[in-house]
Amino acid sequence: MCSPCGSCPPSRVDRTSALLVSGERTLAAEFPTEVQARTVLGAIGHGERTFTLIGRAAGGLNPGSVTRSLELLTSRRMVAADLPLSTRPSRETRYRIDDPYLRFWLSFIGPDIPAVERGRGDRVLEAIRTSWTSWRGRAVEPVIRESLWRLADDHLPEGTNTVGGYWTRTNDPEIDIIGADRAPIAKNITLVGSIKWLENKPFDHRDLARLITHRSQLPGADDDTPLLAVARSGCTAECITHLTPTDLLTAWPTT
Repeated sequence: MCSPCGSCPPSRVDRTSALLVSGERTLAAEFPTEVQARTVLGAIGHGERTFTLIGRAAGGLNPGSVTRSLELLTSRRMVAADLPLSTRPSRETRYRIDDPYLRFWLSFIGPDIPAVERGRGDRVLEAIRTSWTSWRGRAVEPVIRESLWRLADDHLPEGTNTVGGYWTRTNDPEIDIIGADRAPIAKNITLVGSIKWLENKPFDHRDLARLITHRSQLPGADDDTPLLAVARSGCTAECITHLTPTDLLTAWPTT
């Protein structure tokens, strides 16, 4: 699979391309003997985010093995452990692959290398196309939060010293963007926001109504807490601050 364009027939797929082999080489270098850590990493890359589901997806590893593997992965900065940001303490840790390339490789490439080796890279490409929108929506969230943190002085309310997200065990609610004075237990919530990263659907009044409902469920927020929409295709809702991809790019100067 030399590129995701789909123009090459299966017989011409480059089985030694960097897209295919770099992920495996990275894992071999980082974990020459830690088989369980690689298994846990694969479970997270497959989309599992909670401790229990990661252990289950990793073949039913016992909690001690999962804990040791997660500690190793986070210490090497291959996995990030996130906590909900609000004024109340929480133990609902969520785990994610920290490196964008490795996140993509573990989701789409690594598990399907046997198909590529059989000359059926076209099937892998079709799987990527089918799942791309939903995968991208989740993958872009930490990038947007980092961008907002870098832009805090220019675009976010005064006193926003950290940017995170909020969720409960049941994901009711699950809020994409939380601004606060400190993390993980804030004293003041400065911002509540939503990310809508679709090509042809702007953030609209229905999204705003949902965000207002979620704000009412967030510990530390009230009716006066500012709202923010970050949308790829613009915003048609009124009475809400919104940022575009162009705004976010200013957080990453090229010189």
